[in-house]
Amino acid sequence: MTAPATAGRGQYAGTVRLVRLALRRDRIQLPVWLLALAALQAFSASSVLGLYPTEPDLRSFAMATAASPVALATNGLVSGYSAGAVLACQIVMPMSLAACLMTALLVVRHTRQNEETGRAELVEAAVVGRKALLTAALAVAVGANLALGLLNVVVLMAAGLPLDGSVALGAAVAGAGIAFAAIAAVTAQVTDSARTANGLAGAALGVAFLLRAVGDMTGTVTENGTRVVSGWPTWVSPIGWAEQVRPYDDNAWWVLALPAVFALVVGSVGFALTEHRDVGSGLVPTRPGPARASRSLPTAVGSAWRMQRTILFWWAFGIAVLAVVYGAIADQIDDFLGEGEQVADMMEQLGGGTTNMVDAYFAAIFGMMAIAVAGYAVQALLRMRGEESAGRLEPVLATAVSRPRWILAHVGLATVGIVVLQALTGAATGLAYGLVTEDVPGKVVNLTGAALVFVPAIGVVAAVVVLAFGGVPAWSAGLSWGALAVCLIFGFLGSLLGLPQAVRDLSPFTHVPPVPAAEVTATPLLWLAVVAVVVGALGVVLFRRRDLTNS
Repeated sequence: MTAPATAGRGQYAGTVRLVRLALRRDRIQLPVWLLALAALQAFSASSVLGLYPTEPDLRSFAMATAASPVALATNGLVSGYSAGAVLACQIVMPMSLAACLMTALLVVRHTRQNEETGRAELVEAAVVGRKALLTAALAVAVGANLALGLLNVVVLMAAGLPLDGSVALGAAVAGAGIAFAAIAAVTAQVTDSARTANGLAGAALGVAFLLRAVGDMTGTVTENGTRVVSGWPTWVSPIGWAEQVRPYDDNAWWVLALPAVFALVVGSVGFALTEHRDVGSGLVPTRPGPARASRSLPTAVGSAWRMQRTILFWWAFGIAVLAVVYGAIADQIDDFLGEGEQVADMMEQLGGGTTNMVDAYFAAIFGMMAIAVAGYAVQALLRMRGEESAGRLEPVLATAVSRPRWILAHVGLATVGIVVLQALTGAATGLAYGLVTEDVPGKVVNLTGAALVFVPAIGVVAAVVVLAFGGVPAWSAGLSWGALAVCLIFGFLGSLLGLPQAVRDLSPFTHVPPVPAAEVTATPLLWLAVVAVVVGALGVVLFRRRDLTNS
């Protein structure tokens, strides 16, 4: 159907109009992403300048961060102790992650999702080239990242930071996002499902983060303890490339060639793959299912498990890998951290307390991993919205399956998944640490119990997803991921950013005792569990009373 258009007008015919269409579809979502990230940048700059007003303060922070593998994994690369360099240490990595996530979702939405919903076939029936959809999606993605980089430059210069470093930081973040636009372009060709394409891009982002974290943690400290030279894993990660620009220090402009070349090469692969598949299908064909369905599939729990099992598997794999890495280096944490009030303050700000550095390390790691597990809960529960918007829920509810039973099946399985992932976090960490300290049973039991303490807080995030799905389904994805962002920024990073306690208390993770560095108190955990049950029940009631919608 598209051959005449391709022959007459070229394979890129209609690209400009498709760019305009994509911008119209994203006229709310894209500005929200950009303004929210710019606001985070502005707040971070203000916090750093307020928390570390003098050169000794900045130097002490840089030395403490460089000496802490936890801080290097969660904050980012240390490269000097000027105000700009300290800000870059805290903001380049999370901003790059956010830019990559924004970009991957954008590219898949305007390519694979269009094909999955049938919009691409309608569009390509007009005078539209075969590669116009992908070209338009990449053009919007590149433009969005350049706009994000420009907003960063404006915000940083308004905070009084130097122009060259501000431009380098904005370009580094934009470069990471553009690199992941190319990755998403490939994943969109591989599979015939937008969900799977997003999952593959998310897995690539997780690998990039892990490589960057391992490379930074295993690097060497130079220049009187205020600069880290990363190990080789950082140099094979787009997130690591953003850090290696070293804004406000080296301003290594040549590093920006790495994401540019990567995007050109991988993006070309994405374009080449479009020639080897039909519209609506993926490069890897969908495997036929078994001739006979399992007895559990027609049930609410069975169908929910079928939809959530792949998500749980990949999250479990990623969680296990990270936990083993963090557990393996725990025995050397005292050597890494050393002693001193600044190091203790750093660990306390990361949520670990100060009584014992190894316990404080585990408390900080478990806090970070719990937020990651909350990301699993968001993704798993948003499958409900995907089923509704795709029109598959209505025929299911036309059978004997009731609305409460259907939604409770999804919520129940997600809750089990939360418990399993938290137990896996503690067990894998304890196993790696126990092998080093020759006390596997004791470490596994103690650290598994410590990880499970975070389950009620994760349950609150899951309940918010259920409430959003039940009350405002059209906004459920944005509200759910926004709630997770609040937990990350207000809770885990709140102390580092100097947020008031009242603001930090908005995150349920703030109310969890920093185990194993502190004793477990039942009262806050019980209150979190009550809040999770009440909010989740309200979401179920709202879902039962509202109409179904695919918009």
